[in-house]
Amino acid sequence: MNKAKLAEVLAERTGISKKQAEDFLENFVEVVKESLVKGEEVTLAGFGTFMAKFRGSRMGVNPQNPSQRIQVPAVTIPKFKAGKNLKDALKNTAQTV
Repeated sequence: MNKAKLAEVLAERTGISKKQAEDFLENFVEVVKESLVKGEEVTLAGFGTFMAKFRGSRMGVNPQNPSQRIQVPAVTIPKFKAGKNLKDALKNTAQTV
C-alpha cells in the first residue's frame, strides 16, 4: 500500500476528505522525521517505536572488488521496532504473505 492508497483508506474510515488525510499523513511523516533528527524516539503504543540508531564506521568489502577492503563511514539510520499488538496481529499470517 502506498501513501495515496493509505490516505484514501483513512478518508473512507474517518469520514474526512482525501486531501485532509493526505495532509495528515504528510504532517505525521514530517513530525516523525523531525523528532528522529533531534534524537527523540516516537512511540505509538501497541504499534511500535521509530528511533534513530547510530552505526559506527567499520571496515567492509568492496562489492566490485572483493579482495579490496574499504572504510564504511559512520551513519545514523532510521529503525522501527514493532509493538506487541502489531507482532500479535502478524503472528499467524506467515502462510498468507
